[in-house]
Amino acid sequence: MRTRFPSLSALSYGTHWPTGKRIAIVASAVAVLLAIAAVVALLTGGGNGRQAPGAGAPTPTGSPSSTEAAPKPSSGTGSVPKPPQIAEPVAYAKAAAQMLWSYDTRTTSRDQQLAGMHAWMTGESAYADWASVSGQVPDPVLWSRMADQEQQATAGVTEGHFPSAFKQALADDPSAITKAYIYVVTVNGKQQIAWKKGGGGAEERAVTLAVQCRPNDDCTLAAIAPSVTQ
Repeated sequence: MRTRFPSLSALSYGTHWPTGKRIAIVASAVAVLLAIAAVVALLTGGGNGRQAPGAGAPTPTGSPSSTEAAPKPSSGTGSVPKPPQIAEPVAYAKAAAQMLWSYDTRTTSRDQQLAGMHAWMTGESAYADWASVSGQVPDPVLWSRMADQEQQATAGVTEGHFPSAFKQALADDPSAITKAYIYVVTVNGKQQIAWKKGGGGAEERAVTLAVQCRPNDDCTLAAIAPSVTQ
């Protein structure tokens, strides 16, 4: 059996999220889209990440901070890609998911990872849930242990789509989106993980994102939303 060192995503994606603010953002972003609000309420206890087995590999302890402050711009962004200039919600969500599932502890510090992720966020504080995004990054001790193992990950996206509940809500009231222009997008893909001495593994990934795409402007990331995968 191939051993797998726990990945950044496996250790922290979706395991310690505060759901209250995230639900409020999604609900307010789509204004009177009651169907979305209902779906989110039903999925309060869910998460987008799945815990991967350690299978004999070393398992660091620690948990991400859900109240991580916005990083200082001077910290740099390391290997985190810059946000693309994309004005279409699904395309931007696919790029954002690939960014979230990729990292390289060999060349990027934890502060740089956070700074790079923060650059993708909307500047509208009423809709930006930084805690749901920064909560994906392990705490400093765990990141350090991952760096000791030279852990890195790359990701490929297979597809992205608007969940059926979101599409139905838009069909019922197309004008409701015009308050915040936030779209709910579910993205599926695969993450390849590697660490020193030839260790590696892969896992399927899925995440639901709230993406803000105002007219005549590039899209930005608002939040990682509760799972709405249909």
